[in-house]
Amino acid sequence: MDLTEIAKEKMRYFNYSENTIKVYLHYIDMFLNNASKTELTGLDFQKFLDGFNFKSISQQNQVINSLKFLYDKVLNKKYNKVCFERPRSEKKLPTPIDLKFLLFQIEKIENIKHKAIISLAFSVGLRVSEIINLKISDIDSKRMLIKIVQSKGKKDRYVPLSEGILFLLRSYIKKCRPKEYLFNGQASIKYTTTSCNALVKKYIGKQYHFHQLRHSCFTYLLESGVDLRIIQKIAGHSNVKTTEIYTHVSNVVLNKVILPI
Repeated sequence: MDLTEIAKEKMRYFNYSENTIKVYLHYIDMFLNNASKTELTGLDFQKFLDGFNFKSISQQNQVINSLKFLYDKVLNKKYNKVCFERPRSEKKLPTPIDLKFLLFQIEKIENIKHKAIISLAFSVGLRVSEIINLKISDIDSKRMLIKIVQSKGKKDRYVPLSEGILFLLRSYIKKCRPKEYLFNGQASIKYTTTSCNALVKKYIGKQYHFHQLRHSCFTYLLESGVDLRIIQKIAGHSNVKTTEIYTHVSNVVLNKVILPI
C-alpha cells in the first residue's frame, strides 16, 4: 500500500470530513510526486514548503496541515527537523448584508425552493454545508427545533425554528415533494454548495456570497438584544470568542459608545 492510501485510511479512521481528505490528498500527492523518493527525509518536506508559491494564507494552512499529517501520522516522524511555521492570521471582520435590503430581496423570490433555502439559512445562520445536509426528519415541528447533524467539528446541535420558516417549509414540501434530504438537486439527492452560492448571487447580488447570510443573522440577533451565549449556541461555536467578533461589526453596539468629543 502506498503512502497516499495509508494517509486516506488514517484520515478516515480519525473521522476527517470527505472534503478535508480530498484537500489533504491533493497536496500530499503533489509533494510525493515532487519528492519522487522511496525514503523521505525532513529536508524533502522543508524544500517543498520553502519552494511552494502560496496564493493565500488559507492555502498555506492547507498545505502545512496536509504535510504535517503525512509527516506525523503516516511516517511517524518528529517535528524538530522540519519548520511547519504558521503564517500570521488575517484579521478580517465579517461583512453583514443590510437587513432591510436582505428582507426585501428575499420577499421578491418567486421560486419557493430557492426562497426556502435562503430564508432558512438567514433565519438561524446555517452554513452552506448544513443546509445541503439537512433531512426532512431533522425538522421538529412539535418542539419547533431543527437538528443540525454532524456539522463543523463533527458536532450535533439544535437551532430554533420560527413559525414563518415552518410555514414556508411546509408550503415548499407540499409543492416540491422532497424525499430524504430537505433540498434535493435536479440531478442529485441533495442540493450542492455551488448551487446555493449561485442563489445568493442571483437573488441578493453578485457581490455577496452564501456565508454572508450567516454573518447577517448573528449581527442582527446581537443588535436585537439576544445574549451572546445564545448566539454562540445557535452558531455552533465552541468558544464564545469566535462569536464575539460580531460585537465588532454591529452598528447598534458601536452607536452605544459615548465618544469623548
